[in-house]
Amino acid sequence: MFSLCTPFQRRAATILVVMQIIAAHALAAGGSDKSATPKTDIAALLQVQSDVQKLLPQVRLALVAIQTGGGTASGVIISADGLLLTAAHVPGAPGKDMRVILEDGSVTTAKSLGMDKTTDAALAQLKKREKPWPFVKLNREVANAQPGEWCFALGHPGGFDKARGPVLRVGKIVKQTANSLHTDCVLMGGDSGGPLFNFTGEVIGIHSQIWENRDQNVHVSMAPFLRSWDAMQKSEVIKTWGIGAGGYLGVATVMSDDVELAVADVIEGSPAQKAGVRAGDVILSVNGDAMTDQQQFTATVRARAAGDTLKIKLRNDGKERELSVQLAQKPQEEGQ
Repeated sequence: MFSLCTPFQRRAATILVVMQIIAAHALAAGGSDKSATPKTDIAALLQVQSDVQKLLPQVRLALVAIQTGGGTASGVIISADGLLLTAAHVPGAPGKDMRVILEDGSVTTAKSLGMDKTTDAALAQLKKREKPWPFVKLNREVANAQPGEWCFALGHPGGFDKARGPVLRVGKIVKQTANSLHTDCVLMGGDSGGPLFNFTGEVIGIHSQIWENRDQNVHVSMAPFLRSWDAMQKSEVIKTWGIGAGGYLGVATVMSDDVELAVADVIEGSPAQKAGVRAGDVILSVNGDAMTDQQQFTATVRARAAGDTLKIKLRNDGKERELSVQLAQKPQEEGQ
């Protein structure tokens, strides 16, 4: 899910044509039942095509391919001095040197800055140069990215290919959570860290969780970036712990390679540690509700106050167990 695309996967990437995707949406809208009312008419779909064609020449200049750790990923430039947005799992830590390939095939370097590992948001800084970098704007009105809105994804699936160029996928927002957007844009390995755009050419998300066997992919919304901007520019690593309205659990989570919610870290002395939660545990349910992703888990914990008890079902090494955890007051020294 979070793995970068390795060189042997380059040839597996295919060019997805905008018209093919729009045609697919047209079929889904109208279907074969002529009596059904189409959700989107042909004129509207042609307008979608026209809008994308106008925006692409502008925004593609800010897209970059990133090579790090033997794999490939993507990123997007969002300032004239070369600030990059990407996914936290691409560099993995602050201070990493990354090889960056620009639209014209020229190569430069970037250094990773801070990141929010729970939401998978990260900043990086391109090497300084006299000429300003091409860049795109961020959309700061996070709530406007609503389900049903058209969007398009750019990236370098399979790695940079100058003859092919960047690959564009058109789709719609399927779901919005506190920190993410789910879309039906088709993504592949190598797209991680690339931008999701609205139809005014602004970045609304960064490709994060790419799953081959699911009908939607997950993008980090602009909310974590805007919330933690100053800290990430200072190369700080932000961990959003499970906290409630005064309640504090003390765990960080990740989505595992098996697309399960797993405990990445447990804070020393936290209620979670005292109850026996361990790094590597898979979180199956909380108070009887199945947990399927990080956003759901965070929202579930945040809905509880200090003193409330959570019954958390876990699995480790094939064995399940259930723990009762009483939330505490959030320590003053914890960041979030």
